Amino acid sequence: MRTEELHYELPQAAIAQQPAEPRDSSRLLVDQGSGTPPEHRLTRDLPELLGPGDVLVVNNSRVMAARLRLNKATGGKVEVLLLEPGEDGWWSALVRPGRRVPPGTELWFGGAPVMEVGERIGGDGRRWVRPTGDPGNLMDRAGEVPLPPYVTEELADIERYQTVYADRPVSAAAPTAGLHLTDTVLDRCRAAGAEVCELELAVGTATFTPVMADDLDDHVMHTETYRIPEATLAACVRSERVVAVGTTVVRALESAAATGSACGSTNLFITPGHRFAVVDALLTNFHLPRSSLLALLAAFVGPRWRDLYTAALAEGYRFLSLGDAMFCARNPGQ
Repeated sequence: MRTEELHYELPQAAIAQQPAEPRDSSRLLVDQGSGTPPEHRLTRDLPELLGPGDVLVVNNSRVMAARLRLNKATGGKVEVLLLEPGEDGWWSALVRPGRRVPPGTELWFGGAPVMEVGERIGGDGRRWVRPTGDPGNLMDRAGEVPLPPYVTEELADIERYQTVYADRPVSAAAPTAGLHLTDTVLDRCRAAGAEVCELELAVGTATFTPVMADDLDDHVMHTETYRIPEATLAACVRSERVVAVGTTVVRALESAAATGSACGSTNLFITPGHRFAVVDALLTNFHLPRSSLLALLAAFVGPRWRDLYTAALAEGYRFLSLGDAMFCARNPGQ
């Protein structure tokens, strides 16, 4: 598939800068895949779309306070965005301005050195960095929760960039489809007969990166780690319909099906032609043009993704991480 087939015009005004208040008041475009026109609802209506035999699966990862504003010994400012831990205390990270921070540079905070900068990783701008102490403690002291680069306004409450069920801080970005859900909505899903289950996938910032290759087959997919409890896998097996809250849940469940492993690392790139083994329906936000997330949606619903996005833009839906959502059934045969 040519990457240009995933392009659409996204007006700047359609990119949400603040989340809906309250969470479940965000709009929900519902497409059941039956050939009927989509419905315009709210995400608080999700329980009305579920019933006995459904399993709703959420990603309970929490966003780390991974953005660190540090200084060189000379006083120069350096921003570090921690991505994920490696070996021997090293972390992959984004370091800015990277060209002014050679390997071996010490970075300081609060009058003391707190990090060593190492070598480059590949050609995508990542670096190895090694905190001198406990990285969790450093993030508690100096860290900020990073927002996507297209969100230019500060949030009045940074917890709005966390799901209500967020658990371990392992992600560099939020599993944003879950930002719409509240405890009340989840309780109503259970009351409707659906089972609610959790998994963990550590979301990386590469989720925001457009695909630069002309052909999707030439794109090098980023790797993310996942953990799926046995209870979640068992619920998916016995269910009549698996409803994934977000593309991260889709990647985790489909990776487990492909590898037979309930935990590990995945670089699964879901593109049109993928045969879904687990997921039947998807709650997801509206994604960037030419992104791997949009490729997954195109694989899931087929060419009608473009009609749905056109309808959403015409109706004033809010796009990307803090925007509105859609609920869609898998395209028959996928």
